[in-house]
Amino acid sequence: MSEVSLLRLYLLRAAYLMIALFLGSSIWPGIIHHTAEWPHMNGVARCLLAALGLMAALGLRYPVRMLPVLLFETAWKAIWLLAIGLPLWRAGRLDGDNLETFKDCAFGVVLMAAVLPWPYLFAKYVRLPGDRWMKRETAA
Repeated sequence: MSEVSLLRLYLLRAAYLMIALFLGSSIWPGIIHHTAEWPHMNGVARCLLAALGLMAALGLRYPVRMLPVLLFETAWKAIWLLAIGLPLWRAGRLDGDNLETFKDCAFGVVLMAAVLPWPYLFAKYVRLPGDRWMKRETAA
């Protein structure tokens, strides 16, 4: 499969739009107007999410070229669920902000699983050979 259907392109654009709108409305105002000093990793995480929102906005124009953005979004949420969310849930300590993050991440992973063009991703990222690692030798 080398093409993505028009319906899938619209679904991808909807996913990019949701990410861009959510991060644009929740992260960017805090970055632009922040007054308090953030703990180091809190500031790093906010800037990373702001950049993700910008890249998602670019996905509205180039939904196929920007697929790595959606893969990144899916990967970090799946990692959070497996490494943090599920252990908290098993221990009966999933409450407050962690419960909200658990719900958001679970929804995001399920949504991306439904939206991503898996046959295309498999064809382009698994079956195709990777880019070369070294400079090619020239014939003398």
